[in-house]
Amino acid sequence: MIQPKKRWQVERPDEQLVQQLQNDLQLSAIAAKILAARGCETSAQAESILNMTEANIHDPYLMHGMAEAVARIEQALENGEKILVYGDYDADGVTSTTVMLHVLLDLGADVSFKIPNRFLHGYGPSEELFREAHAEGVQLIITVDNGISGVEPIRVAKELGMDVIVTDHHEPGEELPPADVILHPRMPKGHYPFGELAGVGVAFKLAHALYGELPVHLLEFVAIGTVADLVPMVDENRYLVKRGIEEMQRSLSPWVQAMCEVSSADQSKINEETIGFYFGPRLNAVGRLGEAAPGVGLLMAEDATKATALAKKLNASNTERKDIVKAITEQATAMIEADEKIQNSLVLVVAGEGWNPGVVGIVASRLVELYYRPTIVLSLDPEKGTAKGSARSIEGFHLYNELAKNRDILPHFGGHPMAAGMTLPLEHVDELRTRLDAQARACLTEEQLTPVLNIDIPLKIDEISTDAIEEIAKLGPFGTDFPKPVYVLENVEIASMRKIGAAENHIKMELTDGFEKLDSVGFNKGHLHDELSYGIKVSFIGDLQINEWQGRKKPQFMIEDVQTTEWQLFDIRGIRQTSRWLNTVPKEEAVFLAFRPETITYYQSLLGVPILHVDETLSNVEQANFIVLLDLPLNVQLLENVLKKTAPSRIYAHFYMPDSQYFNGMPTRDQFSWYYKFLKKRPSFPLNVHLDDLAKHTGWPLDALKFMSQVFFELDFVRMENGLTTVNENVPKQALSDAPSYKQRSEQIDMEQKLVYAPYIELKQWFDERLD
Repeated sequence: MIQPKKRWQVERPDEQLVQQLQNDLQLSAIAAKILAARGCETSAQAESILNMTEANIHDPYLMHGMAEAVARIEQALENGEKILVYGDYDADGVTSTTVMLHVLLDLGADVSFKIPNRFLHGYGPSEELFREAHAEGVQLIITVDNGISGVEPIRVAKELGMDVIVTDHHEPGEELPPADVILHPRMPKGHYPFGELAGVGVAFKLAHALYGELPVHLLEFVAIGTVADLVPMVDENRYLVKRGIEEMQRSLSPWVQAMCEVSSADQSKINEETIGFYFGPRLNAVGRLGEAAPGVGLLMAEDATKATALAKKLNASNTERKDIVKAITEQATAMIEADEKIQNSLVLVVAGEGWNPGVVGIVASRLVELYYRPTIVLSLDPEKGTAKGSARSIEGFHLYNELAKNRDILPHFGGHPMAAGMTLPLEHVDELRTRLDAQARACLTEEQLTPVLNIDIPLKIDEISTDAIEEIAKLGPFGTDFPKPVYVLENVEIASMRKIGAAENHIKMELTDGFEKLDSVGFNKGHLHDELSYGIKVSFIGDLQINEWQGRKKPQFMIEDVQTTEWQLFDIRGIRQTSRWLNTVPKEEAVFLAFRPETITYYQSLLGVPILHVDETLSNVEQANFIVLLDLPLNVQLLENVLKKTAPSRIYAHFYMPDSQYFNGMPTRDQFSWYYKFLKKRPSFPLNVHLDDLAKHTGWPLDALKFMSQVFFELDFVRMENGLTTVNENVPKQALSDAPSYKQRSEQIDMEQKLVYAPYIELKQWFDERLD
């Protein structure tokens, strides 16, 4: 039995709908299952996802305030006013800034940009930077990916005589800033057809309106910001990202080629995962550690030399960011484990002096993965008396709403249901932890605190092919609200497995349903080789890939998690080198059992673990998940009783047998008859003197002659006096099997046949019958 890392919740698409989608759209079974699982109820809905067009883009003028924003910008262009694009330091903010700079420069604007330094200015509009802009002669500020919470700084900007257009997508607070125009896809509620644009999406809508046509050349930036900001991958976000990825795949932009080079990405194969795991983190990294301006510089670069230099700078920042995240995560984990108050809270709030505020959001995500609780990670600044940080949540705990209940101690915060940023006085950190814990206890159930892995695509091996996997890619982009499929292969068997890699820390398997076979690989899952056995039904969670080698393509299943409800038999019979099998046994958890004292004597020093001697009473035997059967029992019944009492989920069968009788066999009735007649003809025969000669004469093993002699003595057929044997006359007829030694040898041979020398499948069946 192997328990999965998370509680699996398998959803099964409607089979009739899947079949209909397959027939109507000529799709593979897997693609049809994905579309059905993503909410397509008709072939027409599925068709609209498969074949998106520019018609999926909403008219930018449907956004409240768009006409006024365009009019004010056109006025600034006409009058030659200085315009400032005020961005944000994450990937969404950097790409939003880039989009707005492109359109304004194309229209001939006198434009510059500023992005706040998160350490000096904090998030969002900064009064200091707005005053600086005024001193530089700026007359119009356009915020991108921020501004909705900048009430006071925007009021100052207005007092200074500057106009402000806010473009944002973050959750609006109770009070809106006194900007001239606010472009927000959810304000007023229900006005714009799609409220889930990223910051770069809102900037793109403004660019679309200013150009008067869809600015295709800006789609690559929209794709990055949209993917990186984890907004829902539905409606026009899907189209924007899909088209943006297509543009990147064939782009001649220096930034694309430079970013591909530093991240070792294949430009022709760029997809949403390339953005999410390679491009986005590098654009985020510079803003997390310092100035985000190099990110904008890279995206705006017009020559390869500049782009390469900036891409290398971003790459170095990303490497540094990883090291910092690792160090803070280790410190935060140690803090949680050492403090019962923090550990027992349903909302983890950890704080450390000097922690880099730019990476605490990533640390919070790591801690959510580890503990599965809403988590806030704060950087303490004793000089300023503030705690500044980020939060990440779990399903069922609306982070923004829960934080909003604490405005009296949390003066600055903003974000989404699943993520937020905040600044608060040092003295309120403990109080915030106490309050959020109470709030979580009021809204989170035990079930919600148990991590669940939602699996929506059950697979059969015969459905998996390279064509099907290539078709799945056409269903992308995947993301929030249109998640990448999580596949499950249920109740398959392992046809073969072996450890791979220099350190043997990976595993390669062949999985089978009894007919078809499928290659599978588990990176950093080499331990499964010692935890899984043959002949059992196993279920695997994972992903599908195409393995291409020397021009041949084969489907491959990438293992992420595994479970089996069946007990397992590990066959370590006949392995003479103890180290070879001992390393495969979890020694801390396993109970080592021996039925014979001589086995304990032999193995005690070799194993270096306690060995339990099992006698007929079973007085020292208790329930055990893993048992190691070092040798054969004295009888089958004793082993059956051990199995009942231990009820193991794993059995390691070694069955060390130094005195095996299986190959010696049982002498035949003819041999017994000949030997009896031989002794009968020779009264007072000195058996011990001539036993070796008799063995040579007959060609029988000496052991067989000794055994037959013992049987005759036990049945009183023959007696021995003073070293001389005599056959007893008139002894009642008895079966040879009545002799205790005959019974014992017969039982041992039978046990050895069933337990020691039987094929694995027969041994497994023998245990199955008893464990059932």
